[in-house]
Amino acid sequence: MKNIALRHWRVSRGLTISIAMMVFVIAASLSFGHGGKHADKFTQLQALQKATKLYDQLISKGKLDQSWENGLENVKITTRKREGKDEIVVSFQRKEGEPKAVYIFFSPKGKYAGSNFTGE
Repeated sequence: MKNIALRHWRVSRGLTISIAMMVFVIAASLSFGHGGKHADKFTQLQALQKATKLYDQLISKGKLDQSWENGLENVKITTRKREGKDEIVVSFQRKEGEPKAVYIFFSPKGKYAGSNFTGE
């Protein structure tokens, strides 16, 4: 009888340790197995929204004159490679006046990368 109780205790202990190890391995894989992607891709719609906000700020701060607010003709969103890196370009083009367009640049992650009148 003593051997049966000892054998039962060993099996029970081994089973408990095995289950605990399985739970640990599964929990660890779920915790750290989320992949390398941490943020969603910066979309063209997000680029347009962010560029429009910056464009309005340029007008309100006087960096662009009021003719940019009323004379806007076209807005384009394009992507390009510059120095081996992708950039999202939002251009605001007006009907009259010089310069004809203002360009706002973003990284693929949505970080503001600059603005100018040449698009370069």
